[in-house]
Amino acid sequence: NHAWVEAWVDGKWYFLGACEPEPVLNLGWFNAPASRGMLMHTKVFGRYNGPEEVMYRTPRYTEINVIDNYAPTAKADVTIVDADGKPVADAKVEFKVYNYAEFYTVASKQTDADGKTFLTAGKGDMLVWASKDGKFGYSKLSFGKDNALTVKLDKTAGEAYTLDMDIIPPVEGANMPEVTPEQRAENNRRMALEDSIRNAYVATFMTDESARHFAKEYQLDEDVVAKLLVASRGNHETIRDFMARLRSEKSKKGGIDLLQQISAKDLRDVSSEVLIDHMMNSHLCANADYFRRFVRNPRVSNEMITPYKGFFEKAVPEQEREAYLADPMKLVAWVAENIRVDKDCNLGGSPITPEGVWKARTADAHSRDIFFVSMARSMGIPARIDEVTGKVQLMGDEGAVDVNFEAMEQASAPTGKFIARYTPIKSLADPKYYSHFSISRLTPAGTLKLLNYDEGDIDMGGGATWANLLKNGTALDAGNYVMVTGTRLANGGVLSQLTFFTIKPGETTTVDLVMRESKDDIQVIGNFNSESTYKPIDSDELKSILATTGRGYYIVAVLGAGQEPTNHALRDIAALGKEFDEWGRGIVLLFPNEEQYKKFRPQEFPGLPATITYGIDVDGSIQKQIAEGMKLSNKTILPMFIIGDTFNRVVFVSQGYTIGLGEQLMKVIHKL
Repeated sequence: NHAWVEAWVDGKWYFLGACEPEPVLNLGWFNAPASRGMLMHTKVFGRYNGPEEVMYRTPRYTEINVIDNYAPTAKADVTIVDADGKPVADAKVEFKVYNYAEFYTVASKQTDADGKTFLTAGKGDMLVWASKDGKFGYSKLSFGKDNALTVKLDKTAGEAYTLDMDIIPPVEGANMPEVTPEQRAENNRRMALEDSIRNAYVATFMTDESARHFAKEYQLDEDVVAKLLVASRGNHETIRDFMARLRSEKSKKGGIDLLQQISAKDLRDVSSEVLIDHMMNSHLCANADYFRRFVRNPRVSNEMITPYKGFFEKAVPEQEREAYLADPMKLVAWVAENIRVDKDCNLGGSPITPEGVWKARTADAHSRDIFFVSMARSMGIPARIDEVTGKVQLMGDEGAVDVNFEAMEQASAPTGKFIARYTPIKSLADPKYYSHFSISRLTPAGTLKLLNYDEGDIDMGGGATWANLLKNGTALDAGNYVMVTGTRLANGGVLSQLTFFTIKPGETTTVDLVMRESKDDIQVIGNFNSESTYKPIDSDELKSILATTGRGYYIVAVLGAGQEPTNHALRDIAALGKEFDEWGRGIVLLFPNEEQYKKFRPQEFPGLPATITYGIDVDGSIQKQIAEGMKLSNKTILPMFIIGDTFNRVVFVSQGYTIGLGEQLMKVIHKL
């Protein structure tokens, strides 16, 4: 697979080296998804003055728009006017894409003196949200169709209404470069080498069996310890060594609880220094539950967790600590008076460490909040940043109390109850937060701030849902809100609905949560021969799809083992494994060759349906038939999924990277 390079000089051959085939870039799995991108941007050091559209400029870096490198684009001019039609200068204009049931801001700009701004983006739909001085307005912008858009700031908080909005993404236009057989062979060799290196490393992780053996040796709870050690993956030595230090029953209980409080990602990243610090330097408080969650727990928000408790133990005199413990408002006042808030001091975005804030006495507002909570916890004062609202709170006998650094006071915000009625549709019994709906608070400035409810292990069915959050109601701070729902279609489009509502103190507000459905019935979109054959994994004889699945509907897919689009699709299907089992029809998952199948690790996708049959697509005949029969623009992009029947009719097709494939398949299945 290498070119042998020699030279003839003075009657002799001289070896110059082995040259690998020239590499081909832009051939990753993301080639096709990138062609559907709406906006891509990057940061360049310094005051960059290149040809690209500037998104944002700071003294340290320039953020530029690079979408033209990836997808067909169009430029749109946006004008913001007031209720009387007059241009509004210095209005905030947010360009939002639909993402995980939220209209997420991907670009934020300010209008010029004439009320104008612009953006270049992929040829799809965005929501343009404009605001200034509490007034706001919005409109859908279709890049490539709308060259100009005018948005009127004619709305104020407090109105209650519902709005449907259809979002259409850019069409796929993958541009896959040609490769020679030699280049493909070299790429396969390198991928096999990379897989072997990764698999060798993963093989060093603790298994359930080895973790239980460790737990027995140190007389620890087997089930809990096994779960923690397996989840820690490459960081298992750190977690294991920390557990080995736990000798007394009290320390064992406290140490295991500490590990259970941190996130799954922290288990894979946390250092021994951090664990020991927060184990040894956490002051007790009266409420045992508060101590576990809001004192000993090292994690405050999205910061890199550090051993800050030992630092503050030395930095804060005992007399001052006792004063703050007796009256936490003194600590609020000290932070307000001594920590200068500067939004431009942390342009990188990552939170400044609590130690860093202490030393610099300057921070952005978010880092200041993390610093306050960290400092409070180091003294045994229960505190948190509420994960839903983002508010800093002290935890007392009567629950959470909001902290206001500007007013240097604490108060409980008035709340009301929010209930959403939902009539289950056939394909969705219980909508999930982030996947199907979200709630954002409408701020006094006229912008939206997402409420971040616990997402749990969404892939395994965890996290907030309509049933456990809104069916019987949840408490929300008094104010104005927007609930967004969205049904994602097979082509990537979204049927969304925005519901504006108001929460009043002590009152209950009830709205309808609607998952819009496509009015189009299932249609035959192509043909596939159900007599097509493949080689089952456990046999050398070819077998037909019909003989495998029996009469009726079935799913056939050609996968790319180890490729992210395939992994994403299998995780989506595994999350709905029980529903596919209840459907009871056959699912045939094929690999292009034996080599690809050997790379496949089904244990990485717990929950896959029991109705799956694995096989090899001999000579690529099924992949070719699907690509040609469904008129796919590229015949090589994997995975390919179809739903067909034994009358050779195809009613669903998906290729490449797709969001929510499992749900898309089930929606079609429920309509069959």
